[in-house]
Amino acid sequence: MRLPGLSATLAAFPALALAAPRDDYTQYVSLFRGTTNGGNMFPGVTPEPFSVIKIGPDVQASPPTDAYSGYLPPPGRVLGFSMMHESGTGGAPKYGVVSQMPVTGDVTYPAADLSQARKLNDTATVGYYQSTLENGVAVSLSGTAHAGMLQHDFTEVASDVAKNVVVDIGHFLSSYRGRGWGQGFAGGNLTVRADGGYQGSGIYNGGWNIAPNWTIHFCGTWDQPVTRSKLFKGNETTHSAASNGTASTISTASGNAGAVFTFDATTVTSRIGVSFVSPEKACRYVDDEIPPGTALDNVVAQSRKKWNDKVLSKIRVESNSRDDLVQLYSNLYGMHLIPSNRTGEQPFTSTEPYYDDIFTYWDLFRCSTALMHIISPVAYVEQLRSLVEIWRKEGWMPDARSSNWSGEIQGGTNADNVLADAYVKGVQGVNWEDAYMAMRKDAETTPPNNRDPRAPDSSTTVGRGALPDWLKFGYITPKFSRAVSRGIEYAANDFGLAQVAKGLHCKADYKRYLKRSRNWRNYWSSKQTSLNYTGFLSPRLTNGSLKYPYDPLACGGCYWTDPYYEVTPWEYTFAAGHHDMAHVLSLSGGKDAFVAKLEQMFVPGATKQNSQFNGTIINPGNEPSFTTPYLFNYAGRQDLSVKYSRYIARTYYNSGIGGIPGNSDAGAMQTWQLWNMMGLYPMTGQNVFLIGSPWFSSMSLDLEGGKSLTIKSAGGDLTKGVFYVQSLKVNGKKWKQSWATWDDLFANGGTMEFKLGPKAVNWATGKLPPSPAS
Repeated sequence: MRLPGLSATLAAFPALALAAPRDDYTQYVSLFRGTTNGGNMFPGVTPEPFSVIKIGPDVQASPPTDAYSGYLPPPGRVLGFSMMHESGTGGAPKYGVVSQMPVTGDVTYPAADLSQARKLNDTATVGYYQSTLENGVAVSLSGTAHAGMLQHDFTEVASDVAKNVVVDIGHFLSSYRGRGWGQGFAGGNLTVRADGGYQGSGIYNGGWNIAPNWTIHFCGTWDQPVTRSKLFKGNETTHSAASNGTASTISTASGNAGAVFTFDATTVTSRIGVSFVSPEKACRYVDDEIPPGTALDNVVAQSRKKWNDKVLSKIRVESNSRDDLVQLYSNLYGMHLIPSNRTGEQPFTSTEPYYDDIFTYWDLFRCSTALMHIISPVAYVEQLRSLVEIWRKEGWMPDARSSNWSGEIQGGTNADNVLADAYVKGVQGVNWEDAYMAMRKDAETTPPNNRDPRAPDSSTTVGRGALPDWLKFGYITPKFSRAVSRGIEYAANDFGLAQVAKGLHCKADYKRYLKRSRNWRNYWSSKQTSLNYTGFLSPRLTNGSLKYPYDPLACGGCYWTDPYYEVTPWEYTFAAGHHDMAHVLSLSGGKDAFVAKLEQMFVPGATKQNSQFNGTIINPGNEPSFTTPYLFNYAGRQDLSVKYSRYIARTYYNSGIGGIPGNSDAGAMQTWQLWNMMGLYPMTGQNVFLIGSPWFSSMSLDLEGGKSLTIKSAGGDLTKGVFYVQSLKVNGKKWKQSWATWDDLFANGGTMEFKLGPKAVNWATGKLPPSPAS
């Protein structure tokens, strides 16, 4: 049965959306949001939050380009429908393994190009995806945590034309960037069982984290009889003996291999399990999660219920704007696609939770993990415990991880920041003594150099590769790549250690790491000027001198081998010292000078670096600029934090397919906008939330233990720019600070009551946000 398809943008079908139950928040999730404009979002089926299965199409464009999540918009050609993907990643594609491809007519050479153009635009809703191919076959997808369901509808295919499904174990997502980060196939095997089903294993390597060989096991079943099947290796085929009541197996060390299954039925349904452990466990996943006779629409309904119950119902708002609702719930969905919960499939013996596909804490530590704590607290604690257990078993915590392999380290060891943020907010269920030992390993032990061609000077898999300079000089010299940006992050990492050391009564360590957390100051060049402003972070040489002059509007390639990673010195000057903001203001010449310089970040045409953002110095599509719009709070100008953060949120985000400003980075962009909608922003590693201005007249967040935070506002009008805070009450009390703590808002729940107006007023006359390292 072919399920009715829904449009890529749900707003195009308001009647269908209105017909959904009132508490079905999936109606507001646009699966294709962020699939263009470099967002790299995965629009296929993610059956539940953090699911292992992410089933969707793998598409190739002409000329070839990297399809990071497998998907590319038309007119690309579909190569197959595979079981595993990631969402919002960069570098190079990962996974796209365990695939099926419906093919009509005689399949003489299975290793030939079997790709198909799409006859119609793909359609998707939560738990369901459909592609209609040029050969007339419609493929509908759904799934569960460890098993996928594919329904191949051959109704439109002529009765005298053969109906086949090709299974190719050599299928994976390719990379065309030429950087050596692509994936490879290192061999595998496939057995066609006597019952017509199949199982086997594939060995793959590479991807964005340059992983060595990893193995995926699979198990597939057919709900309709197989009329004939044949195995293939390269272009050689042989008839399977499965029809004679015996199994048949093929193995390969390279190249394509798999099987062609032919059917008389016009609708062919397949159920496939995947496992990192064994084919037998993959078969158990199929039997347990999608037993024989399960209807596709029941699997879809189960998926939608899980997303509603576990994530989407956690935030409820009052709004007449469907566009804003689509952004809100699409953001909630998008931040829960990865990491993948692989508990029970660890590469080591363990009874602890295990999460893989972390992309990456460099992207996530600023505001994503803090929101995960609030929306999905159980999974959040499991992820923290997984970090510590990986350290126990492998010696290091990951900053990024995929296919059971840690890497890549872009800056510091930002799992330290994530753990510190949880600790200062009183998170229970983590062995904090062990967690601190894992953090201390990062801070004191230089990891072995893996000789990554991107940056061969030091480790890019685990740890702080530039630690020798950090310990010797208190800064990182340019003999190490990303010297300045890594130094900024090492300082923040050390502040995280100081926070945990203080709580665990490790007084000597607390003093040591608090002192080290101030080392970002060693990059400050008081002579450096740009755009008539003075004082920027500059590289520092072995002899202690600053590399001056140095253009703060330029960062070379802004990549692995440069002093500044991803963004310019201007941006890093405001990304440094967030735990030391009083000193930042002092170096900047005081509040007024700081505010003037910070406003320059938002002036159009100030640089050629960010043309996609009207030439502003700030880059809303890159994480080092995430906190920047909120830093006005530290200078007593909360109104400017509202002005500029709201400008970014309403200018560069929307509900369309290009609705996030660049790569999602595993939901990082989505969480930034969610915080903006709430009217709050977290300062990672501190028990502090900076106050902005909420979008909705009423927002309720479900917290642990039946508690809630209710955020109300009166007098606001998003369409007319009426959003400046006039006054605020927190838990019924008049509030004069532009910040609040975890205890104020989230520990026991609470209320925030905003009055908004069209003009800025100086309502926040109380204490400035704390600056614990100053």
